[in-house]
Amino acid sequence: MTDYELVSPTDARTWRSYHDIRRDVLFEARGSAGVYDENHPDERAPGNHPKLLLYRGDPVGVIRIDVASPHALFRRVAIRADVQRCGHGRVLLSLAERFAAEHSCRQLASYVASAAVGFYQKCGFVVDRSDATGADPGSVLMKRDI
Repeated sequence: MTDYELVSPTDARTWRSYHDIRRDVLFEARGSAGVYDENHPDERAPGNHPKLLLYRGDPVGVIRIDVASPHALFRRVAIRADVQRCGHGRVLLSLAERFAAEHSCRQLASYVASAAVGFYQKCGFVVDRSDATGADPGSVLMKRDI
């Protein structure tokens, strides 16, 4: 994992990469063009940590880690479409887990698209059917203890 860094966007260039990946993968590729809000207040809310995954300095993925210790919620996890299925997603979740643990979190959760359930299960998450509402229509709540 020495080729990877999980960083906070701090300047116009890294924020642009963060928002471009989220918009492209999570909204436009799913048919929701024109609805992504770069200025959503949750992006800068206390306890919420936008993160950009760099691979050899190249932005390849994003996640927002919302910390409410002892819980961390992984939000809007995405890997750039042209580099998916290369192992970046596993590294992203691993580094995000490390970040959460450093912030005294003991449980991870994420609302994931139904197509991503298998990936999360391979990463140690389990489906939690206690919350049928989900953050988005069609999403599945996945949890993991750390």
